[in-house]
Amino acid sequence: MSHRKFEAPRSGSLGFLPKKRTKHHSGRVRSFPRDSDANPPHLTAFRGYKAGMTHVVRGVDRAGALMHKREVVDAVSILETPPMVVVGVVGYVETPYGLRTLTTVFAEHLSEEYKRRCYKNWYKSKKKAYSKYALKYQKDGGKDIEHELDRIAKFCTVVRVIAHTQVKKLNLRIKKAHIMEIQINGGADAKAKVDFAKSLFEKEITIDSVFAENENVDVMGVTRGHGFEGVTTRWGVSRLPRKTHRGLRKVACIGSWHPARVSTTVPRAGQNGYFHRTEMNKKVYKIGKKGDNTSCQTSADLTEKSITPMGGFVHYGEVNEDWIMLKGAVVGVKKRPLILRKSLMNHTARKHLETIDLKFIDTSSKMGHGRFQTAEEKDKFLGPLASKQN
Repeated sequence: MSHRKFEAPRSGSLGFLPKKRTKHHSGRVRSFPRDSDANPPHLTAFRGYKAGMTHVVRGVDRAGALMHKREVVDAVSILETPPMVVVGVVGYVETPYGLRTLTTVFAEHLSEEYKRRCYKNWYKSKKKAYSKYALKYQKDGGKDIEHELDRIAKFCTVVRVIAHTQVKKLNLRIKKAHIMEIQINGGADAKAKVDFAKSLFEKEITIDSVFAENENVDVMGVTRGHGFEGVTTRWGVSRLPRKTHRGLRKVACIGSWHPARVSTTVPRAGQNGYFHRTEMNKKVYKIGKKGDNTSCQTSADLTEKSITPMGGFVHYGEVNEDWIMLKGAVVGVKKRPLILRKSLMNHTARKHLETIDLKFIDTSSKMGHGRFQTAEEKDKFLGPLASKQN
């Protein structure tokens, strides 16, 4: 009977099993922050689209840290976050088996990009979704609608709005909106939540109405897919010695003779990536507004420039809507829809409470070794080009 010469921790975590492709392709919020009636009613999540990455220079203001009062360079991710539109409200009743939907109320006017999501084939359909429902607003002065809203206020403990993104504002070549539920926290009772939700019907909500700079958020989305991969990449097991017969990127022994089956804890080849993941406590460095051509101007860098780098973000393009800057990387490929959620925890650590002081935001080309921050700077350096002369 064989035995190992040295003990070693196992390769790869079993906490993420099963390693299979997710069915929640645009992210899913499994838990919302704990509710408190001490705050006014507010939304707890938002959706954005990954545009790309750049880097910033910032001053550190964290007493006791090695880099206190010095400058550091941080990698940051840029997410484009066009305003979302609220189209409905749903109430949940708490039961011994979890939350149960009581009723749902939709707004009177729904956009085409929302209705497209209701159909598999839009151009062959009759496009009649919610046409009969909208008549409830004219019938008896909307008595049915008010009755359902009163039921939510009377019986429900959890109230969430139904909101969708405006993908037509992005250059993503998709026409169906991404729809999600966003929980309303705060307010004295359920009626305050319902009144808040109704006041948002058919209105746009912006990213800066949900999150603020220097806040910590959680990011949910689907990781980059890598297809079928072997055990060395998928689980991080050691390679076998160089002269091994029939390959060396393998698990040498997949188990004992008995029990006569392969254990679930043995690393095997299979799907790697395209998993749903939640990453907690990403710091919000900056929130930019649409049309602000000086959004990347700082006290130390007075150059007038927006967040889009020269030549655009690689595999994405230009950012023309509102955007949010998060510290570090976020999951997924470019253009992937991600969900931003308010943090689940109360922060006490200094690094979470630190106020961010941006000194410089890089907007040079991400295609190669970018030398210039703006087109004006490049023209000034190169001078009159022969190809431009008549």
